[in-house]
Amino acid sequence: MKFKAWHSWFLAGTALLIYILGGIAVMLGLAMIGIMGNQDFLGWGESRGLGYLAFGLGIIFSILGVLIMRIMRNRKWA
Repeated sequence: MKFKAWHSWFLAGTALLIYILGGIAVMLGLAMIGIMGNQDFLGWGESRGLGYLAFGLGIIFSILGVLIMRIMRNRKWA
């Protein structure tokens, strides 16, 4: 299957965006766990629990972004 040029750019941009968002979520999660502790976060619940959620999702997003980049490179789409 031959990709058009804009398909490659779209996938590369999406992979980079997912990777960056994952890194931001990891840092925010660590800050919520370490700094905010047991405080209530905007009425959503304890910030430590939300921090663990953000940390886990951030790791998953970072791994997903790297996997998309590796697949694109191995198939010579980018």
